[in-house]
Amino acid sequence: MAQSMIFDMDGTLFQTDTILELALNDTFDHLRTMNKWNDAVPIDQFREIMGAPLPKVWETLLPHHSNEDRNYTDAYFLEQLLENIRNGNGALYPNVKEIFGYLKENDCSIYIASNGLIDYLHAIVDYYGLDQWVTETFSIQQIASLNKSDLVQSIVKKYHITSAAVVGDRLSDIHAAKENGLLAVGCNFDFAHKDELAQADLIIDDLLELKDLLPQFMNTGQ
Repeated sequence: MAQSMIFDMDGTLFQTDTILELALNDTFDHLRTMNKWNDAVPIDQFREIMGAPLPKVWETLLPHHSNEDRNYTDAYFLEQLLENIRNGNGALYPNVKEIFGYLKENDCSIYIASNGLIDYLHAIVDYYGLDQWVTETFSIQQIASLNKSDLVQSIVKKYHITSAAVVGDRLSDIHAAKENGLLAVGCNFDFAHKDELAQADLIIDDLLELKDLLPQFMNTGQ
């Protein structure tokens, strides 16, 4: 069994789609009232870049807006996300708590490394009580480079990790694992892309598959 497991949040542990469209609709409706937006809500475009740091997201969705407008939109969107989480409109993926319990019972330390913002991540962890299993949750806000690989590296260094797996649904998670010499587990969930998952060491369709796959792989000395 891996000594440690580092999980992505959006699209891996948390079903972001359950609150994404609600928050995005509210945000762009608000921009309309300010005469800052006239088109349809770019939900499909948002899904395509899901997993990128939010500053990059707003650069993509609002390419002709000022940085001030983007920062304002970012803050407003975050508030809508938090409100939806606290109102119970979100959901974890199936078997998150089950696999966390299993990992802890098998002396595996659990961390979260996400491109989400600190307040957003804490809202999810608090609402679903994940801190009873998770050693620490890390946000991309803590890394100046906004690079997931650097974020994972900071976890490895802080906790002196020698054997671990990174579990996530996007290429940034896979790169974060590979660039730190860790096992890359790709989650074939809502936001996953087949060409990105092809670069993972293992691919799963359900988090419970970690029970069978990881012990086999760790025996090879990863």
